[in-house]
Amino acid sequence: MTSRTPLYEVHTAAGGKIVEFAGWEMPIHYGSQIKEHEAVRTDAGMFDVSHMTAVDVTGERATEFLQKLIANDVAKLGFEGKALYSGMLNEAGGVVDDLIVYRTRWGYRVVINAGTTAKDLEWMGPIAARFGVTLTPRRDLAMIAVQGPNALAKTKAAKPEIAALIDSLAVFVGLPHGDWFVARTGYTGEDGLEVSMPAAEAPAFWQALTAAGVAPAGLGARDTLRLEAGMNLYGNEMDDSISPLAAGMGWTVSWEPAGRDFVGRQVIEAEKAERSAGKAGLLKQVGLVFEGKGVLRSHMKVVTETGDGEITSGTFSPSLQVSIAMARVPLAVKVGDSVQVDVRGTLQPARVVKMPFVRNGKKVFE
Repeated sequence: MTSRTPLYEVHTAAGGKIVEFAGWEMPIHYGSQIKEHEAVRTDAGMFDVSHMTAVDVTGERATEFLQKLIANDVAKLGFEGKALYSGMLNEAGGVVDDLIVYRTRWGYRVVINAGTTAKDLEWMGPIAARFGVTLTPRRDLAMIAVQGPNALAKTKAAKPEIAALIDSLAVFVGLPHGDWFVARTGYTGEDGLEVSMPAAEAPAFWQALTAAGVAPAGLGARDTLRLEAGMNLYGNEMDDSISPLAAGMGWTVSWEPAGRDFVGRQVIEAEKAERSAGKAGLLKQVGLVFEGKGVLRSHMKVVTETGDGEITSGTFSPSLQVSIAMARVPLAVKVGDSVQVDVRGTLQPARVVKMPFVRNGKKVFE
């Protein structure tokens, strides 16, 4: 059985093409995925992300709990509102989920993915119990992401009550406004906001954003935007069997202090040493720019001089007008190398680049 967000009727009334995604009925586009993509890159677009789950973490040992639960270190959150991106690992060092943690006045808020919510809560529960921590999934909330160079200005026009709060937010900071929570975060490579509110208030806010000139955008544009920005998608770039080091998430692992025994640490610490020694068979994440014909897609084989790899996500980039991909390849592959991709049985050339491909509307790779 699929679920619907509080904005489902708004999407259908606006002509959204509804598809099933992670157990939810969501709009994939409203007529033109390309125009929606371009709106975010040049102006402002908005996404219904109410299928994601905010989990409030409370209790005297909430900090200790999160230091055990995730690979990054919440001690870095030096003030209320500061946010942190991290992987949540299993005992084998695989990624249970990737998430954002905000420090809040009540403790912490953790935002987890829609498709992994049930297994995440099942995983988090026993660990929380060990620390006497309470987890409260906020299923009473909706969430709208407003993204693009004009996102902040148009959100302030749509909701003047939160204008002063928006002006106060640095990037990767989120703060409450009554029952609302406004964060300067996103998944597009553009500036923008992710705004949570009581579910009943979401349709009116969506309509106000529309009146302010923010374009509705669906899952299709969200995927091409995040891929151009070099941002991972759970189930593609990582899962329970992929370590954060293989998924390009090494920067999210906090090895200090040395005594912090987060779940999976011993396994990925050993893997880190093997990577430093150049152990054969290990893979890393890179970006690919296609120089052949067609479009790169996930699961295509990547052939290199030192072994094979695989594309994890691929698309035609509307911003760059070329096909791009994220891939896992052998450690010896370097930026600037030429590799080959198996496209329907034909090997075609691609160039290895450093991601992201696009940031703030501009090409950033060489």
